[in-house]
Amino acid sequence: MENNANKTSRRGFIKSAATAAAAFMIVPRHVLGGNGFTAPSDKLQVAGIGVGGKGFSDINAFHDSGKADLAFLCDVDDRRAAGALKRYPKAKYYKDYREMLDKEHKRIEAVSVSTPDHQHAIQALAAMQLGKHVYVQKPLTHDVWEARALTHAAKKYKVVTQMGNQGASNDGPRFVREWYEAGLIGDVHTVYCWTDRPVWPSGIAWPTGKAEIPKELDWDLWLGTAPYKEYVDKLVPFNWRGWWDYGTGALGDMGCHLLEVPFSTLGLTYVQDVQATVGSVYVDEFKRGYFPESCPPSSHATLTFPKTPRTNGPVTLHWMDGGIQPARPDELGPNEIFGDGGNGILLVGTKGKILADTYGQNARLLPTSRKEQIAQKYARVPGQESGHYAQWVEACQAGYGKKEVSSPFEIAGPLTEALLMANLAIRGADLRIDGKYPGRNLKLLWDNNNMRVTNFDHVNQYVKRNYRQGWEMKYNF
Repeated sequence: MENNANKTSRRGFIKSAATAAAAFMIVPRHVLGGNGFTAPSDKLQVAGIGVGGKGFSDINAFHDSGKADLAFLCDVDDRRAAGALKRYPKAKYYKDYREMLDKEHKRIEAVSVSTPDHQHAIQALAAMQLGKHVYVQKPLTHDVWEARALTHAAKKYKVVTQMGNQGASNDGPRFVREWYEAGLIGDVHTVYCWTDRPVWPSGIAWPTGKAEIPKELDWDLWLGTAPYKEYVDKLVPFNWRGWWDYGTGALGDMGCHLLEVPFSTLGLTYVQDVQATVGSVYVDEFKRGYFPESCPPSSHATLTFPKTPRTNGPVTLHWMDGGIQPARPDELGPNEIFGDGGNGILLVGTKGKILADTYGQNARLLPTSRKEQIAQKYARVPGQESGHYAQWVEACQAGYGKKEVSSPFEIAGPLTEALLMANLAIRGADLRIDGKYPGRNLKLLWDNNNMRVTNFDHVNQYVKRNYRQGWEMKYNF
């Protein structure tokens, strides 16, 4: 990376050139471009890694803010990249993010990462080490250690960060925090978050046989940090979420959206212990199937968080997936929908309860007849969910520490760690050793400083997984 004291930035060069040109003719920029015009030279130069599906909607949102250019696109699958290449024909296209960053880093200011979970951390860290601002899809990382590394790296490299849990920019989480801090529900001691995910195959055996790799897909690049396996059908582009080598299950998919409300409201950080139960799959009479490579079809994890400055004591958080839900609160009418029907958030306090939907939407006090009005305390994000993207772009333009974002790694890192800790308990409960399940019915005790479970060593192998040779992620705290 160039020495900042010796390099002339692209923006600095353009500003110098503009000053020289002004000696001949001074014309206000708005006259040339109209009110609200943003000169191309002032737009954030963004590179997208993973530009199909959610990645496509992410980069479109950056572009549609009117303050960013998609200068570079990268995807291992030409089929997935087709829409982005059509919309951004001037963007230079790469298949390997390493080649793109190596060749183009001087022309890149910020990087969007929207790839399978197992690639998030290594790609984001590579960009951060080059001094690039990063936007990373949820969950922030695949492993607990990776989340801690990216949280640390954001401060070390002084870059603007944002995780793609866009509901963090909604009004709902701000309403909830204002209600809580006004004392409307007393002290929260218990939280429930639930989802009807997974909506992909789970609790199944790895497919047998070998399928032909599509010519548009670079399978080795797609595998990246994961162990090498032969290509199988129906893994790419979506069902990888149900396999531990690549995805993080229902928790990874929805946890960052649902846990954000209790985290931002209560100031939660790292867990002190976690336990879990998982749904079983039976392949014959009294014969339980064992599919350790696949996430279970349902689970219930219970996490304990230590007291925070915003609570009077520890907080117990229940996570439920696969259609499992907590009991309906007595304050909810018999015909009122619990959450949004498939997902929900319930905060239980000493004086009342708050219910919200996915992304913190439709937050309401229970019973819903409660309509207390309190003064607004926290600024709203213009555009809410859609504004999550513009907020990051503007913060990148302002520079590190100059403008607030809703989900910086300072918050997103501990949030991701918490849900990945729940996954440790889920994997531990589903781990069979010598025909037995020694991790079932245990409460895993967490040594936060050393990032280790102290009473069931078998799950520590998942805190930081083994990377495929040549794809190791290296970072020193």
